[in-house]
Amino acid sequence: MLPAITRGERIWQATFRSFCGLVFFFLVAPILVVIPLSFTSSGFLIYPMPGISLRWYDAVLFSPIWSQSLLNTGAVAIATTILATALGTLAALGVTTARLPFVGAMLAILISPFFVPLIVTAVGLFYFYASIGLTGTFLGLIMAHTTLALPFVFVTVTATLVGYDRTLSRAGASLGATPLRVFLHITLPTILPGILSGALFAFATSLDEVVVTTFLTGPTIPTLPKQILKGTRENLSPAVAVVATFLIVLSVVLMLTIEWLRRRGQRLHGRPA
Repeated sequence: MLPAITRGERIWQATFRSFCGLVFFFLVAPILVVIPLSFTSSGFLIYPMPGISLRWYDAVLFSPIWSQSLLNTGAVAIATTILATALGTLAALGVTTARLPFVGAMLAILISPFFVPLIVTAVGLFYFYASIGLTGTFLGLIMAHTTLALPFVFVTVTATLVGYDRTLSRAGASLGATPLRVFLHITLPTILPGILSGALFAFATSLDEVVVTTFLTGPTIPTLPKQILKGTRENLSPAVAVVATFLIVLSVVLMLTIEWLRRRGQRLHGRPA
């Protein structure tokens, strides 16, 4: 039987929740302010808005530069997600299942993009790519984004594999299944929520990357983050608010999907969501 909650505890809980709500509002309010500005009829980002219009949505959706930036960003993000997910999953499986020497050094290398400042990574990649002729190319950009996104996949898949019951794989092998069949029919379905979560993190990382992209591509390959940065520097147009609104909605969808995958993974492992 649960103990009764005293009046002081109820007051403390209400105060704590109110404080958390105020902090959350303080952090989110500046982001939400952008959404109404995307519907302004003015040519500038000003409050109060003189009127409501969809002119800037039309300007973004039918603008060649914004459309090209969106296509470039989407293509690079999708390619990065596929590569980072495949390589990160294989690395997680190798580190957690195989008895390899120098595992600590491997872990340090795999997660090093978490700790190395982006500007240092960008400068290093620029000089390296310049020596092999990959600057200003989609291949070089995808490889760089994959390097930055791979640790997210590796960490999420590794965390999923920690709770994986190895006896399931041994049972499948004892029944005559090949290692590939065991992986496809037992291991993969079990760790799939972690893989998908890592893929979403990889996609978001590539979608938002601007520092390394600017160093490696310059003006040759326009992307959404670069175009937003350019728009805020040269002319603070409401078109930037439109693109920011699209990215906010996409970020919310990604976060909800990741939370759904987290809960599903916990249910598969028998833990309460």
